[in-house]
Amino acid sequence: MTAQPTDRTGAPVSITLDETRAVSAYTVTLDDGTLAGRVDFVDPPGAPEERVFFHTEVAPEFGGRGLAGLLLREALADSTRRNITVVPVCPLFAEHLREHGDEYTAGGGRFRRPRPADLALVEKTVQGLGEA
Repeated sequence: MTAQPTDRTGAPVSITLDETRAVSAYTVTLDDGTLAGRVDFVDPPGAPEERVFFHTEVAPEFGGRGLAGLLLREALADSTRRNITVVPVCPLFAEHLREHGDEYTAGGGRFRRPRPADLALVEKTVQGLGEA
């Protein structure tokens, strides 16, 4: 059994994969059930082995607690466990993989640079949310 993650204040948090939302996401909730942040992604049609991460957000009142980093690390770890190639459109993911990509791939993870089709998919996904 793995230990429950904690933020920089030592408060326990839960990170879960939520595929029930309009856009799939990994979410972080506080011990009291408050949703504190999320990492949004889309799986390209016809490419179930890829996941395009395009947005990371933590509510301002929870800033500075390391929640975005916890979300990122869990999303990457889960992608490795599921044998999914990460496509980092989100600047946080892109920067992390620029700095730590060798470590990520050494641990079994895979990633590739975004292609124009990935950016178009994200744009279409985001536009679809605005129309909902």
